[in-house]
Amino acid sequence: MSVHIGRVQSPRIIRIGGGVALEIADVLTQLGLSHPMIVTDRNLVAMGHVATVTDVLDTSGVPWGIFDGVIEDPTDACVAEGLTALAKARYDCIIGFGGGSPMDTAKALSFMAVNPGHVRDYKAPAQIDRCGVPVILIPTTGGTGSELTRWCVITDTTNPEKYNLSGLACVATAALIDWTFTTTKPARITADTAVDSLTHAIEAYVSRKAFAYTDAFALAAMPMIAANVRKACADPEDGPAREALMLAAAQAGMAFSNASVALVHGMSRPIGAHFHVAHGLSNAMLLPEITAFSIDAAPERYATCARVMRMADDMDSHSVACRKLVDGLRRLNDDLDVPRPQDLGLAVDDAILDLMADQALASGSPQNNPRVPTKDEIIQLYRAVW
Repeated sequence: MSVHIGRVQSPRIIRIGGGVALEIADVLTQLGLSHPMIVTDRNLVAMGHVATVTDVLDTSGVPWGIFDGVIEDPTDACVAEGLTALAKARYDCIIGFGGGSPMDTAKALSFMAVNPGHVRDYKAPAQIDRCGVPVILIPTTGGTGSELTRWCVITDTTNPEKYNLSGLACVATAALIDWTFTTTKPARITADTAVDSLTHAIEAYVSRKAFAYTDAFALAAMPMIAANVRKACADPEDGPAREALMLAAAQAGMAFSNASVALVHGMSRPIGAHFHVAHGLSNAMLLPEITAFSIDAAPERYATCARVMRMADDMDSHSVACRKLVDGLRRLNDDLDVPRPQDLGLAVDDAILDLMADQALASGSPQNNPRVPTKDEIIQLYRAVW
């Protein structure tokens, strides 16, 4: 790997463990905050999860408001609606509660409240460093890692595209990582979010921007996900497995936030933008094929991934370990019933593949990959995955 100067951004407060969401009032007091707007979705309200937080705020005498209009793969229109809600009162902070969509929306609302223009004006490689009100994030899935990253993703409604947004303004002020919310997640969401985390960890470790700090988080996350995802899918109430996946998601988030993701994510976002496939699922669809494409450019790194996940033995050569890694990732997809795009009835033609390849390259993520693809290679990879 090339020498890379590490620059780390992370929340000021991180609390991890079962029940830490109940400490929300204490965290607000610690930060000198007193009037939050909760950003979430209606499903989490209906399930009673949001009440876990609001009951604590009510008991502590903390007034709060709510924007529960977040949709899956939040759009610029969703952000605009949230900004209208944010302007209705003098909120001094935002609580993002949910999976990646509410957390990313919370970040975007904070910085767009103080930065001019449209959210698309700030897509990567722009760095958004003018910060809005503090953001406290409480994840309810063990997957995105958004609670610890300097990234968020918003979908454009004018020209279907998912764009990355990055910078200090996308870093939460505090993160409360409470695994107890994840026990209600169905197997499909559990699997998809876990493989999303695994992709974060693997891509951060093989990224051209990887360095020792991010390596430590990535290498810790990979084996925990590999050892626990099947258990959590088989038994939603398996507390130790759920806790391990939540911790691993946070570790993988720290890894990719500071080392960046690579080709899988670059190719995944256009699938989500054009076909509305969940982000974790599109990552899972791509991961084995992209890994097979990339391993020759970083065999030692990929072999280490295989060994820490016990897909390969310590005595295996790098080439053997790399082959076992690809086989292991394909076997994991089989065990988790990950479909191919064609299994979902999704069809592509030359025009959409050409556009998706352009969007993947424009994201910048493929340039972090050990093997940097051409546009034609990305198109061929899409065809292979389909």
